[in-house]
Amino acid sequence: MDSNLLNHQIDDILKTILEDATGDVYMVNPSRDAIEEFVSVATEFDGELPSVHMLADERTLKDVMDDFIVASNAADLIDADALALRTLDEAPENSLLVTEGSVVAIVHAGDRVGGLVTDDEEFVDATIETYEGRWEDAEAFNLRTPPITRVRETLSEEISADAEADFSAILGSLETARGDGDGLDEVTISLLVAARNEALLYDISKWGEDVGIASKATFSRTKTKLEDMGLIDTEKVPIDVGRPRLRLKIGDERLAEADNGQLATVAQSMLN
Repeated sequence: MDSNLLNHQIDDILKTILEDATGDVYMVNPSRDAIEEFVSVATEFDGELPSVHMLADERTLKDVMDDFIVASNAADLIDADALALRTLDEAPENSLLVTEGSVVAIVHAGDRVGGLVTDDEEFVDATIETYEGRWEDAEAFNLRTPPITRVRETLSEEISADAEADFSAILGSLETARGDGDGLDEVTISLLVAARNEALLYDISKWGEDVGIASKATFSRTKTKLEDMGLIDTEKVPIDVGRPRLRLKIGDERLAEADNGQLATVAQSMLN
C-alpha cells in the first residue's frame, strides 16, 4: 500500500487493508461505525483473513455489541481466530490500522473519510512495537453473544430446519437487532420463529439458554409480553409426567399472513 486512501468510505479502506495485509493487523481506537463496518466486511470477505487485534473503547464496544447481528457475526470471526477484542484504558487521538508494512490513520472530514498511509519502515516498526505492548497489557473484552453459525446450526438441529430458515430470513431483513425501539431483539425473534413453527416454549427456551442467547427466565418473560400484546398465543400440550407444556402459535392474522421478509416489519409495528 503506497498511497493515501482518499475519498473512500470506511468499508473500502477496510477491504483494502484486509486484502493487502499479511500477518497481524492492529485496529486501534475504531469508531462505532468502523467496528460495525469491519464486522460486515470481514464476514463477507472472500479470501483468507489476517488476524485482527481490535483495541477499542470499552463503552463503544458494549454499545456496538448490543446489536445481536453485529455481535453474533463478530463471535463467528473470533471462533475463526480472525478477530480478538481488547479494551483501551487510554485512547490515542487517532484511529489507526497497523499492519506489518504500513500505518493508516483514519481521518473523518464531515461525511468524507480518508486513510492517511505511511510505509516508513522505522515508523511502522515503532508503531507495531507500541501497540504490541499495549495489546499485551489490555483487558480482554468479554463477548457473551454466541456465534451466528452455532445459533443457526443448533436451531436447525433442535427445533427444525424451517425454524432456522425463518430465523435467518428475519435477521436478513433487519438492519439492527437490539430490541430498544430500533429493532427486534434475538429473544423476540426466536419466539416469533417458534410460534410460526408451533414449537414448544420449553424447547425454544432450552435451546436459547443452551446456545447462549438468553436464560429460560428471559424467554418466559418475553413470551408473556408478546402474548399480552397478542403477537403470539399458546396452547397446553399434555405430557406423561409433570405439568403440561405450552405450544407457541402466532396470535395475530397479520403475522400469520406475513412472509419472512415482512414478519419483522409487521412485528415491529405491533410492538411500537
